[in-house]
Amino acid sequence: MAMTIHVDIVSAEAEIYSGTAEMVFAPAELGEVGIAPRHAPFLSRLIPGEVRVKVSASEELPFYVSGGIIEVQPHVVTVLADTAIRAKDIDEAAALEAKRRAEEALKDRSGKIDYAKAQAELAEAVRQLQILERYKKHKGRFEK
Repeated sequence: MAMTIHVDIVSAEAEIYSGTAEMVFAPAELGEVGIAPRHAPFLSRLIPGEVRVKVSASEELPFYVSGGIIEVQPHVVTVLADTAIRAKDIDEAAALEAKRRAEEALKDRSGKIDYAKAQAELAEAVRQLQILERYKKHKGRFEK
């Protein structure tokens, strides 16, 4: 039996996941991190992206996080996300609409929009769509 680590993924709204895993991958501020049981403690900010919880050799749970922090202890990983969504729960139509709106806003040269906000919204929508596409492509590996 493989060693495991306890994982909690929490958003501002609710607990999204709580369980054990063989490995956790997260988009830390300085790059993606892989966390195995007995990992050295650390704390890092998260950037928008995918958190993958490898439950077993044949099962992986993907989540979208919009940012937040990750705390790693030797036997516990805690992800405190601004927003966290299971990949299977990403609303594709809403993400496509958000992407379209952000692209439209970025085309507006009148100076009436906040470009940084529009760019962040575009990046978030694109990342959600990428995670959803990956989930659909590899559905057999995910959530048995």
